[in-house]
Parts: sequence; C-alpha cells; structure tokens
Amino acid sequence: MDGIIFNIQKFSLHDGPGIRTTIFFKGCPLKCGWCSNPESQLEKIQILYDQKKCIHCQSCINACQHKAIQMINDKIIIDHQKCTGCLSCVDSCFQNALDYEGENKKITEIVKICLQDKDFYEESNGGITISGGEGMSQPTFLKELVKELKKHDLHLAIETTGYVQPNIFKELAPMFDLILFDIKHYDSYQHFLGTNVHNELIIQNLKWAVKQKIEILPRIPVIPDFNASLDDAKGIAKLLTEVQLSKVQLLPFHQFGEKKYELLNREYRFKNKKALYPEDLQEYQQIFLDKGIDCFF
Repeated sequence: MDGIIFNIQKFSLHDGPGIRTTIFFKGCPLKCGWCSNPESQLEKIQILYDQKKCIHCQSCINACQHKAIQMINDKIIIDHQKCTGCLSCVDSCFQNALDYEGENKKITEIVKICLQDKDFYEESNGGITISGGEGMSQPTFLKELVKELKKHDLHLAIETTGYVQPNIFKELAPMFDLILFDIKHYDSYQHFLGTNVHNELIIQNLKWAVKQKIEILPRIPVIPDFNASLDDAKGIAKLLTEVQLSKVQLLPFHQFGEKKYELLNREYRFKNKKALYPEDLQEYQQIFLDKGIDCFF
C-alpha cells in the first residue's frame, strides 16, 4: 500500500518525547494562513518553481503533456489541478528551477527507514511521530502503517488538527501512545477566519479522546492577529479547563516557511509579521499558569 509523504525527518526533538523520526503526510483539511508547511495542504505531488533560477527556455512547457504549465509575465505558472505529478517538467529543467514536494511511499519502505534509528529511540524514550499536513487524512494508509510499526514495539505519536470525521478519529486515535493535539482558537468564527474550518468537530473529537483517557498534549501555535492576545489566552484556557486538560505547549509564531509560499506561487499573508519568542509571551503563558494549567514552550 502506498501513501503520499513529503518528508521523513530523522533525529527530531520537537514532536514528542526523546529522539524521534517524524513522518510528514501530505494533505490537510485546514488552510492556515501561517502554515509553515504549505506544501502539506494538497494531497498530491506539487511542483515548486524558483523564478531566480529560471532562464525562460520553456522546456518545461514543452515537456508537459497535460498543459498544466504556462508562461505569464515571464513567470512559470503551474496549474496544480491539471498537474499529474509525472515530473517530466522537472526532468526537463536543466537549470533546476523546478523541484517537487510529495512522494508515494510504501509502508515497508517507511518502516525500514524508521527502524534504522531504533537504538536511539530506546536510549532516549523516543519513537515515531506522524505529522503533516494531517496524518488522518490518509486513514487507511495510516492504519496499516501504524499496525506495522507497532510490531516493533515503538512509541507512536501523532500531531493532529482534530478536524477528522468522528468514525475515523475514534478508530485511529486509540492506536497512538500520544496525541499532539493542535488548539488554534476557542471561538468557532475566528477559527474559521484563520483556518477555513470551524472548530466544533475539533472540540468534539478532543472531548472524546479525553474521555477515553488517551494521553494528549494540546499545543497552541500562537499567531499574531489571530490568537495572540491575552483575551485569546483566557478563552483557550477556559476551553482546556472545560475539557479537563491541565497541560499545554505554546508554539510561538515563526517565519521558517515563508520561502515555500514563493516557490508554490502563493500569497503569504504573514510576510511582514515579526516572529514571536518565549520572552514575548510571558503574560500569555501566565494566564494558563494562573488557571492551574502547566503551560510551557
């Protein structure tokens, strides 16, 4: 069975306990404007274009049998709906102005890569983390992958948006030792403005997972002009208290993914926003601490 993956990151230290291998699934139902992995949102192979390397030879246009590439105002424009991911355009570009994100991988291949560092997992109490995108957006593939990884006694975590149909979430969530659960906003309308989806389904799945006593670490990406105010902190703290979670991790906004938007020919709404650091969020953090919630970075 194949799944579409856009990265396998070894020696990861930020996606669960210990040393981990993080597997990044392609495909996500949310469209967060600040997403540091915008290449993760579409569940198919995507072509990246670096205009600085392009010499306008148009060899890629001639190579594409699906007419998915145009030259507009001296810039290559790729129609990702027409593109089939055959990579003929990438192969034809001798300037390396074209690259791609996403690759179909077999479960056996992924498991083999993960097992290469099993000694490090054991020494550090680490393991495997599924990230993305949204890992549960490829539910059948994820289920079979997890089954194979479990045969090797590995600690398994998943980072999820929680925006998953309840029948799928209820089947997959209990298979993991730890759920890194993204909490982006307490207010449904504001959540929609930032992510293009409302949060009722997310909260429903979160409450269910808590009742099942699955280990959950809620994580808040703190984003300027979205959920970074002290009132936002109070609202999210209230939500966590209501669902009976007493721990949360803050993920300050950063600009690590900015270049990717240019390569995907997408507008980046947060281009001129300053990155946040723990020292910028001391008052924000204190609101959770005052509510008896262990809040850390």
